[in-house]
Amino acid sequence: MTPTAANQPIAFSIGHRTVLALAIPMMITHLSTPLVGLVATAVIGRLGDSALIAGVALASVIFDVVFVSCNFLRFATTGFTAQAVGANDRRGEYQDLSGAICLALAMGVMLVASQALILAGGMAALSVDEALRPVVREYFFWRIWSAPFVLFNYVLFGWLLGRGSVLMALALQTFLNGVCIGLSIYLVLYLDLGVAGAAMASLFAEFATFAVGLLVMARTIDREAWKQRNIQSGWNWRRLLRVNLDLMVRSIALLVGVSLFTRQSATLGVDILAANTILLRLYFVSVAILDGFATAAEQLAGRAVGARYRPAFDFAIRATTRWGLGFAVALCLGLLFAGPVLIDMMAPTAAVRDIADRFLPWAAILPVAAVTAFQLDGVFVGATWSREMRNMMLLSLAVFVAAFTILQPPFGNHGLWIAMVIFQLARCAGFGLLLPRLAARTFPR
Repeated sequence: MTPTAANQPIAFSIGHRTVLALAIPMMITHLSTPLVGLVATAVIGRLGDSALIAGVALASVIFDVVFVSCNFLRFATTGFTAQAVGANDRRGEYQDLSGAICLALAMGVMLVASQALILAGGMAALSVDEALRPVVREYFFWRIWSAPFVLFNYVLFGWLLGRGSVLMALALQTFLNGVCIGLSIYLVLYLDLGVAGAAMASLFAEFATFAVGLLVMARTIDREAWKQRNIQSGWNWRRLLRVNLDLMVRSIALLVGVSLFTRQSATLGVDILAANTILLRLYFVSVAILDGFATAAEQLAGRAVGARYRPAFDFAIRATTRWGLGFAVALCLGLLFAGPVLIDMMAPTAAVRDIADRFLPWAAILPVAAVTAFQLDGVFVGATWSREMRNMMLLSLAVFVAAFTILQPPFGNHGLWIAMVIFQLARCAGFGLLLPRLAARTFPR
């Protein structure tokens, strides 16, 4: 595009069907992912040794922290790609994509090279029992080799989502999960490879998705525009690193918030910790569904920013928030009615079940309290307003810490859940206060 053309809005039409076409496949994608963990746990459980389950669970926590801390690669790539698509800037799209791939592979190699330090730090932080350390070590030293492929796949999924290719993203996620589940069963139960087999299944599944992803990219990319991209642009690299760093801080802050909730639950006793863990799992299912609309907001808002077309931006916010709120209310009612049955299936003792039933209304309220935060989180990602996201998340985390510090001593677990609701409302308020000013700056009259 010429500089003059770049300053002109590019009108495009979106509707509620567009929002649902983006959101529903992503709901299915998000809901399918926990199935992998359930199957892996069940397969290891067939070996008849509880120490193996405990060891794999602890090692998985280390990978959850490491990989979740790196999911900013997906977010940033979605925002950059959606903006380039909106601006009809194919060379810019490929420039950002190639930069993100280089960053992901470099980080993946660094994680592999630092595996000894990561394992030692993770086991120290989790206070892993000496008897479980060999299991944790065996699982870790196989799965860590998947790091470059995992991070590449983050970029791949971000690129597909930014382009609006949600069905392809769903197909690749289904492929990844299916390979992982099939190999877990085959390697652990049929080849009798035990814990190493479970880790190998994840490694091979990520590599297979990496290989298929390369084929998808090769068939999708305009080769002439790819050859013409300029990956030496200093401004572009600075933007790439700045946005990714901001989103990394944001992801870590969110992870710290959930970790603090778990830590504070532990101070109230083992039964309350178990009950709160069950309730958080139910809440995370709601999050997986609502994230479908957040993903739709990422793509549509990013595309509107790239096109400099304010009407589409405003519609994307209204539509995704309304649909998200409707689903959040439905999820709230669903948890209130079905929650006791689900709790009864997961609770190990009657005491834990009774506690979880008592505090279920807080977990049911959370989706409604947090839905605006999810939707505007997607908008900010799509618009790559990363610095504001980072600062707002750090401030919300500080509010959460202050809230549970004040409320937990007099109100116990009720105070802790109230603090979690306040955490989500603080995020909503922060997004809402920042949005008008940032939108006016991005879409000048």
